[in-house]
Amino acid sequence: MNSTAIAPPAAQAPEADRRPIHPLWMRVTHWLNALAVLVLVTSGWRIYDASPFFPFTIPTVVTLGGWLGGALQWHFAAMWLLVFNGLVYLVLNIASGRLAAKFFPVTPRGVLHDALAALKGKLSHADPRRYNSVQKLAYLFVMLDLIVIVLSGLVLWKSVQFAVLRDLLGGYEFARRIHFFAMAAIVAFVVLHLVMVALVPRTLLTMLRGRAPKA
Repeated sequence: MNSTAIAPPAAQAPEADRRPIHPLWMRVTHWLNALAVLVLVTSGWRIYDASPFFPFTIPTVVTLGGWLGGALQWHFAAMWLLVFNGLVYLVLNIASGRLAAKFFPVTPRGVLHDALAALKGKLSHADPRRYNSVQKLAYLFVMLDLIVIVLSGLVLWKSVQFAVLRDLLGGYEFARRIHFFAMAAIVAFVVLHLVMVALVPRTLLTMLRGRAPKA
């Protein structure tokens, strides 16, 4: 009898580990949403400048459209891109189970714990497949905020046709302010998001390639 031990076959990585961290559909819809938000914000600033309701205007150099008519055309084009692409993003996230797996559960205690860890520089980013509680809350907030932007935008676009929605949002002028502050919240998120990407640059590579770069 041959006593030579036979080496077991090399352990294979679990199937889940071989899958892309971000599937192709998610990466495509993410970048299209980012493009739509960029155009919406910059053209929206130009529209705001045409009729400001605060004692300030946005510097023309960071606005899009050149004039009110041009800004409106850019704004409406980006609006349709955001609506249709955003719906695809949301439906696929729900249907694939990714929404529940990636963003839930999220608890106040978890958010507080991870926020304090981030402030101390001790929040781990070792596993790119898992979102910490602060990320979960931020991404869920953005999804809800974009819904508010779309609904308030409908009131500004077709105030008469969406009279019920207009009244629910406190009237046309109040809807303008809701739209503005929802936009400001998106800008704040984008700035924070870019800071985090600068601190953890491999997250950008993961969103481009679907997989984390090798250490």
